[in-house]
Amino acid sequence: MHTHSSSVVAVKAARALAELTNREFPTVEEYLRGLERNSHALRRASRSHASLHTTQRDIVNTVEIANPDDVATAKGLTTDAIEKVVAEVEAAKDRAAARAAPFLADDDVLFTHDFSSTVLLAIEDAVEDGATFDMYVGESRPRYRGRKMARKLGSYDAIDVTLGVDSASGHYLTECDRVVVGMDCIVGETLYNRIGTYPLAAAADGRDVPVTVVGADSKFVDGAFEFENEFRSPSEVLREPTDEFEVGNPAYDATPTRLLDAVITDERIYEF
Repeated sequence: MHTHSSSVVAVKAARALAELTNREFPTVEEYLRGLERNSHALRRASRSHASLHTTQRDIVNTVEIANPDDVATAKGLTTDAIEKVVAEVEAAKDRAAARAAPFLADDDVLFTHDFSSTVLLAIEDAVEDGATFDMYVGESRPRYRGRKMARKLGSYDAIDVTLGVDSASGHYLTECDRVVVGMDCIVGETLYNRIGTYPLAAAADGRDVPVTVVGADSKFVDGAFEFENEFRSPSEVLREPTDEFEVGNPAYDATPTRLLDAVITDERIYEF
């Protein structure tokens, strides 16, 4: 969860539930309790991943609503539900990327932040269709996920990549046509995404550079999901322990949607 995008986390967590189908349960009731208990543990592991919560609830609800007569049937339903959820997550990512690719191809210079598998796929689709880009990538401290993005993008001859420290974004934005980032979720009028997204969007707004978000439509969530930020280990920021001051390390920040130009999903394009 510290190093992968939210869609990857959702898929890995869904497949983790398949472990239960290899265990023995005396009754259907015992199996369903085990399914709910393990799914709850996975959801509790990250209260900030909307995709994780949505897919886990879909799997458990599908099995429970079917009211299976025996454990073997319950296990089969679980396997089918997992595969359906995984297929939906991957298909939504593919569709969102395909919708975003021609949108991004109209620009020459892009700036991206962190590592989003959907953003990467959209850029790859645009390159396959003949687009070329100059790209700036923020390194995304403290986990440096932007470095991973830069390496992936740098493997394409059609993309010239510059990796920069996060605090240099205002400098490089003067050369950019668009900022493109992924999303963890959008709740109401707030985009929650990897830390550093908000200052990047604010700087882009000051430079009149449009900010485009790419992700699955299912990441628009209602009040039933309450986003809860994660505060990571201080050692990610400062390796030497200290008693003189505290080290803050929030994983996500909140960006007002008024700073966005558009959100491109597998279903439609939202303009702000």
